[in-house]
Amino acid sequence: MTTRQTSAGARRAMVLAHALETDRHAPVRKALAAGDVLADQAQVLVDAIEALPDTADPVVVDRAQTRLLALAADHDAAALRVLGRRILDVVAPEVADAEEARQLEAEEAHADATTRFTMTDDGQGRCHGRFTLPSAVGQMLRKQLLALAAPKHRANRPAEPIPVPTALRLGHAFGEWVETYPAQHLPTSGGVSATVVVTMTLETLLGGLTAATLDTGGRLSAGEARRLACEAGIVPAVLDGESRVLDLGRTRRLHDRPQRLAMALRDGGCTADGCDMPPGLCHAHHDVPWSHGGPTTLDNGRLLCYRHHRLAHDQRYTTTHTPTGKITFHRRE
Repeated sequence: MTTRQTSAGARRAMVLAHALETDRHAPVRKALAAGDVLADQAQVLVDAIEALPDTADPVVVDRAQTRLLALAADHDAAALRVLGRRILDVVAPEVADAEEARQLEAEEAHADATTRFTMTDDGQGRCHGRFTLPSAVGQMLRKQLLALAAPKHRANRPAEPIPVPTALRLGHAFGEWVETYPAQHLPTSGGVSATVVVTMTLETLLGGLTAATLDTGGRLSAGEARRLACEAGIVPAVLDGESRVLDLGRTRRLHDRPQRLAMALRDGGCTADGCDMPPGLCHAHHDVPWSHGGPTTLDNGRLLCYRHHRLAHDQRYTTTHTPTGKITFHRRE
């Protein structure tokens, strides 16, 4: 209170002070007192030395400390921390590989034990989540989402004069990753794959406005339900007056692999005017909706990227076919 520091800041200062009292960190103490290093640099230097293996030769420790003090003259605390993790490569390369393997194994075991995933629905159409993953898994996830987001294809297009923020692109990519994950790769629960089931009336499927219901209890707008139906199999169910299932049909209206390949060769990617999303990141869309009697044929199909596929099923937009075979979207007045 006297020095007007926060409790966390005061605690960090006391931890550093106690460490600098020991003989092991005397060179750092002297450098800090002389003004050669800053307090945050001193903390990094102490952490780097403490991270060295207990079996390290005292000569190696002294060499590491001397080298890091020299590096502190040209690097801030953040850069110094990175250099400190690899200091053994410089002062004792003969033991660096073994020590790195030990550190990585310890980090990976800790990461595995502390892996977490939580999510909550705010009741206003959004779900919020937090996760902690091992670094390797996080890098895999980021790489997959970047591939789906394809910033080089989505930014600065004629249809998007203002570049879309990376966070928004990754958020849409994550949604697409969840929606398009192959159901056959999921484990079964109660005899069926862990796939969300959307229930809607025939009127909604044919263009009505009544909301659809998820088997998890959530609700979807009619347009969003029809968009999902375009990429997922339709399972028609006949219900009696008490909503009991009397008859359950089978999936029968998706474009098959040969048709998708043919569309990829014909369309070359998303057929929305001004979009150059490649075929591998596009959905197969029915020009005449299957729910309106449109056939699942090559002539009635076209490729649309995730964003434009959503617009095709958004009732706030009209779809116009151009003479070049492309389509454009215009917001309704």
